[in-house]
Amino acid sequence: MSPLDDAYRAFRRDLHRRPEPAWCEFYTTARIVSALRERDLTDLHVGPDALSIDDRMNVPDADELADWEARAREAGADPTVVDRLSGGYTGCVAVAERGDGPVVGLRVDIDALPIDESADPGHAPANEGFRSENEGYMHACGHDAHATMGLATLDAVLESDFAGTLKVFFQPGEEQVAGGRPMAESGHLDDVDYLFAVHVGLDHPSGEVVCGIDGFLAVRHFLAEFTGESAHAGARPETGRNAVQAMAAAVQNLYAIPRHADGPTRVNAGLVGGGTATNVIPEESYIEGEVRGATTELAEYASERADRILTSAAAMHDCDVEVATKGEAPSAKSDDALADVVGAVAADVDGVTSVLDRDRLGGSEDATYLMQRVQGRGGLACYVGVGTDHPGGHHTGTFDVVEDDIAVGVDVLSGAIRRAAETRP
Repeated sequence: MSPLDDAYRAFRRDLHRRPEPAWCEFYTTARIVSALRERDLTDLHVGPDALSIDDRMNVPDADELADWEARAREAGADPTVVDRLSGGYTGCVAVAERGDGPVVGLRVDIDALPIDESADPGHAPANEGFRSENEGYMHACGHDAHATMGLATLDAVLESDFAGTLKVFFQPGEEQVAGGRPMAESGHLDDVDYLFAVHVGLDHPSGEVVCGIDGFLAVRHFLAEFTGESAHAGARPETGRNAVQAMAAAVQNLYAIPRHADGPTRVNAGLVGGGTATNVIPEESYIEGEVRGATTELAEYASERADRILTSAAAMHDCDVEVATKGEAPSAKSDDALADVVGAVAADVDGVTSVLDRDRLGGSEDATYLMQRVQGRGGLACYVGVGTDHPGGHHTGTFDVVEDDIAVGVDVLSGAIRRAAETRP
């Protein structure tokens, strides 16, 4: 197995030190853009030019955006790029035209999670000096590795005899399933013939490649805000309208959504809260939750019933409720023909010891929006898994990747992109 080039290793570690959540990836995007401007590209679409801005979901408020923007500037991000991203218009699309041939896309995500990173000396980023400097946030799902794969794969393809057009989509906001749709609706996918997406780990060991991942659960994240009326809990409880009672009734009944014969569904009230004091009838409460389904239709089934439950629980306790969708993504399936291309390439890549035709994700991913956009126009799409021996599970404070596995991913992806352009499966 070839070791990861030192320049890419440094790039990945720079991103790892400065993790940023959805729509706040100012430093990350600026760092990627700075690197891309050193490449021989045909076009580089940055921020609002890379997105359908009206389709953004769950954008932080102005104060939070300003805070992250200031952090990026203080960290040395190119101020002209940050100016372009101001308002939370993060992400970019790199385009390289190399003669006649198909248009091939590669989607990588770039955002991080609100997780405290381990400071234990046994944790490689802590031991080697690239632990998160944004306390409370961390690249706990490998998106720093994904961004590095995107850059390095672009370089490998440009150094080859590839004929066609390559587009690399550096997508914001995956962890909140908020960035896929704006990028899919941007128009930049509309001429793509073949699309690859990639993820490291997923409980697959170093040396293992999954050619086509399926089993994406369609998902919707929602915020329900209940409003009642406060009153003295001892002297005049009957004059209040208890928003926490409404919230509690909703939580209980969300978990009672009936199962469906067509496949599994999921529901979770992940964050709940309300009230101000023990002697005050609470006038406000909230639920941040999600519903999922094995198909888009099953997720819609669960979502419709969740909305009905939220509305009915509010009415039961004489409260009002506002329900907003904060993020969502459909299900999708990797195309066999493109997965076969990945398999044929992976079998000959140094460092690959096991090739799996298929595996199921069991979670959700908004790359599905991009996949469906390409497939809906007659193209092919494939979600590739690149194994890595991560010491902690995904979304934990000890998550990390074996950096040389990034090089394996680059060899697989660049080879698949070239072969797809040549064979046109």
